[in-house]
Amino acid sequence: MAARVLVIDDEVQITRVLRASLSAQGHDVRTANDPEEALRLVQEWPPDLIITDLMMPGMNGIELTRAIRVKSQVPILLLSVRDQERTKIEALDAGADDYVTKPFSAQELLARVRAHLRRAPERETAQCIEAGDFRIDPAAHAVTVQGKAVHLTPKEFDLLLYLARNRGKVITHRALLTAVWGAQSAQQPEYLRVFIGQLRRKLGGGPEKEYIQTEPWVGYRFLPEGVE
Repeated sequence: MAARVLVIDDEVQITRVLRASLSAQGHDVRTANDPEEALRLVQEWPPDLIITDLMMPGMNGIELTRAIRVKSQVPILLLSVRDQERTKIEALDAGADDYVTKPFSAQELLARVRAHLRRAPERETAQCIEAGDFRIDPAAHAVTVQGKAVHLTPKEFDLLLYLARNRGKVITHRALLTAVWGAQSAQQPEYLRVFIGQLRRKLGGGPEKEYIQTEPWVGYRFLPEGVE
């Protein structure tokens, strides 16, 4: 699907290449070479997806992600030469939806872009789920737990929605990663550790009423009634 994509990188050559690749897929692309300009564009020209570099002068990509998350839940894909798990987790904790290590192929990046943009139309046509303590409305991107609204990022919502559609079943790590992030992310277990942790904090329940059970070495099971 064609979408508005904002590309942020202080290297002009990188933004030029990404703009050409994304525009060739029919997307409406704008670029920013510094975080301040990016924040202005997010406000004036709300994008459907943001691609940002990690290392930039002044505000880095993680700090920029936090700043964007204050006002927007737009999917954010972060690019970096750093492949350390600690950096990836920090980025995901800050609100990034995906993390791509440089160098990468144009085809890999475009596949990830498609995976993120695909979720919106899928949500719009999906039926509400009412089970246990939960009501999940895909079209409205709304979740209530015991009648209280819970605000989730797009990727947190997609993960919960997939778990809820398969409630009571053990879903493997690989199946979750492939369904929510795409096949190219099937070997990124740190994604699940971060996002499952974020979901558990936001959904509440705590140790007294656990909604997402860990099946060691296998995956996760969603129980909308909770386990006391």
